[in-house]
Parts: sequence; C-alpha cells; structure tokens
Amino acid sequence: MERATAAGKAPGRPRHRAAGAAWSCGRSRGFDYAKKLWRAKDRVLWEAEHTVLVASCLWAAEAWVSLWVIHRVAYTEIDWRAYMDEVEGVINGTYDYTQLKGETGPLVYPAGFVYIFTMLYYITDHGVNIRLGQYIFAIFYLVTLLLVFRIYNRTKKVPPFVFFFMCCASYRIHSIFILRLFNDPVAMLIFYLAVNLFLDGHWNLGCFFFSLAVSVKMNILLFAPGLLFLLLFEFGFVQTLPKLGICAGLQVILGLPFLMENPVGYVARAFDLRRQFLFKWTVNWRFLPEEIFLNRYFHMLLLVAHLSALLLFLLYRWNKTEEGILSLLKNPKQRKFQCQTLTANQIIFVLFTSNFIGVCFSRSLHYQFYVWYFHTLPYLLWSTHVKNVAHLFKVLILGLIELAWNTYPSTVYSSLALHTCHLIILLSLWYSYSDPEKSSSATELETLKKRK
Repeated sequence: MERATAAGKAPGRPRHRAAGAAWSCGRSRGFDYAKKLWRAKDRVLWEAEHTVLVASCLWAAEAWVSLWVIHRVAYTEIDWRAYMDEVEGVINGTYDYTQLKGETGPLVYPAGFVYIFTMLYYITDHGVNIRLGQYIFAIFYLVTLLLVFRIYNRTKKVPPFVFFFMCCASYRIHSIFILRLFNDPVAMLIFYLAVNLFLDGHWNLGCFFFSLAVSVKMNILLFAPGLLFLLLFEFGFVQTLPKLGICAGLQVILGLPFLMENPVGYVARAFDLRRQFLFKWTVNWRFLPEEIFLNRYFHMLLLVAHLSALLLFLLYRWNKTEEGILSLLKNPKQRKFQCQTLTANQIIFVLFTSNFIGVCFSRSLHYQFYVWYFHTLPYLLWSTHVKNVAHLFKVLILGLIELAWNTYPSTVYSSLALHTCHLIILLSLWYSYSDPEKSSSATELETLKKRK
C-alpha cells in the first residue's frame, strides 16, 4: 500500500468504480443540458420575442415547399387564361370596359389589375409560360409572408408556434398562390405592404399602396372602414382629407384611359357591388336553398348586419377615447382628452376586424377568397383573453376553418362549420377582447410558469 502511494496512486475506489462515477456524472450533466434545451425550445415557441427566429426558419422551409409544389403538383387552369384574354384586349386597343372579357366572362376588376397582369402577360410570353408564372407567384407568396411576419413581430401578440399553421400547414393557400395564379394574392400582397407603411408612420405612402391594392381587386375595401377610423383618430377630419384624396386620385389616374372611353361602363364593371355570384361556387352559404342565396332581400339583410356590426365595433371596441365618436372629427390637439399616437396593435386590430366582419357577412365566398383573411386569423384569435386550454381550442378553430376551405365542393356541414368558427371568433373579439397593449403570449407564458 505504501509503494502504491509512493508511486502516486492515491488509495480509494477501484478504477472501474471511478470511471462509472465519472460516466454517471457526465450523463447527469447531459440530462441537465437536454432539459435546458427543451426549456429553451419552449421559450422559443411560446414567447413572441422569438418571432424573427421562428419566422426565418419557416420562411426558408416555405421557399423549399413552394418549389416542391411547382414541380410535383399539377397546375390547374381556372382564371389565368381569362386574365390573359382580358389584358390582351387592352393591349389590342380596346379601352371600353364593357367590351373586355375572357373565357370566364367580362372583366370585372379595376385598372390596376390590367396594368399588373399586362406586365405578367409579357413576362410569361403572352401568358403561355405557366411555369415562369408559377415562379413569379411563388415570389409573391414569399414576399407576402415576409410582410405578414413583420406585422406579427411588431404586434408581439401571437406565440411563434402558431406560425406553422399560418404557413406550411395550409394546402389551400399554396394552391391559390402557386397552382391557380389568382389576382387575390396580388391585391393582398400590396395591402400588407400598405399596412407595414402604416405601422412605420408613413400614412400618405400607405394610402397610396392601399388604393393600389383596391385597384387590383375590390375586396380590399373591406378594410376601408377601419382605415378611415384610424385616419380620423390620428389626424382628425381636416388632415384626413388629403390622404383620402391620395386614394381617390390614384383610382382616377389608373382608370383614366378607360374613363375617357366609357366612364359609366368602367365604373359599373370595375366597381360593381351588385354582381351576382353563382351558388355552385359558394363556400359559406351552401346550407341555404339556392333561391334564398340569390334573393336580393337576403343580400340586403347581410348588408344591414355588416354595417351594424361595424358600427358596434366602432363605438365600443375601436374607439377608446372618453369623448363621443364625433370628437374624431376634431384636430387631435383640440380634443378634450388628448389621444396618444396609435400603436401597432391598435392599427392591426382595427384593420383586421374591419375586414373580418366583412368576410363574415359576405354574400358569397369563393375558394380563392380564403387569402382575404387567412393571414389575419392568428392575430384575431390571439387578441382575446387566454384561459386554460384556449391554445388548443384556437388551433382547433384554425384547423376547422382550413378543413372547410379544403372541402370541394362545399357541403352543408362544411359551410355550417365555417360560419360557426366565424361566429366564435366574432363573439370572442366582442366579449373576450383584451387590451391591445398587453402581449397575450407573454401573459400565457407567465401562466404556464405558475402551473409548473
């Protein structure tokens, strides 16, 4: 024993026991590290502060998915050929809107659509190079995602794990952008650009792009009541007029060639609010008999319900001032109670709810209309108070809406499910609306920590 000690070997446990202890210690440290990683994963998925990281990963995945869809899923012709025929008529010198038509009927979109799709007409070799058109729309899709993610990063309302359901999980959205080449995604891309400009305080430029989006497709007008409220809230009536002038002026400039040829025909076709939709394409009213769906009194009832809901939200959810709604007409500096500058959440909540109310009471929703509000749904759902299993419930709502939009042809049950989900969201926004300045995701994380 003395020789062993002198040789430098300390007395104690045998070598194999020491090695076992070291291995056990290392395994324990490994488990601790794994636990830390798992907890970090929870923070990344649940805390809105990590929106950029999660969004970047999903955006990169979406770039790959878009290429995969283009090369693996068959393109389906619906409106692209009709779009090309319509703009080809303008290229050939026809500026009378009543004479412009395609395979699916007359041209019913404003002048901005004509200019944008004329460019696409030339880029895609007179509309023949469909694959190139798909690549272009894939770029439109990826740019739209960037703009939407930037909005969510500014608002800090939605936990990042929800973004998966807003991107990779939706077959219908990929179809609308990449496999159908509709004009609806183009209008929404421009609109989200306008929203980002509003968030940055560039209201004049934002109004310009908002009007440009309207000139591609008229559904953007569903956001108009909310935008008007925001402008009046921020600037008052007098300073709002120039911004409305930008919106109206751009419409006149874009439509000028057609207005000079046949002004009544252009306005009647491009901004036709009385257009009748076909029952066979409706997604939301399939459970009704066709005669009711086509009835003008039913349309009038929906309009009254739409305006009533807008008025209620205007008076009791959008307007947070202690004065009456008419005080918005005053210059903000002259109001009795000084209003702070609009925050990101206030801007987004007003715009998104304005559009959602319009979607709820729409006379008909066709499959491509899903993109009108798809990217706004997570914000609307997570703008309400969260309790207990609300996360699971909200994800379930997103799933049911996606399922309803993917049911072709629509059925009584799919349309009823869609209306039920819309009603739940609308009532939640009314009864469970949370302060737009409080980050719901942060509150939820604190609740989870308390449970642990």
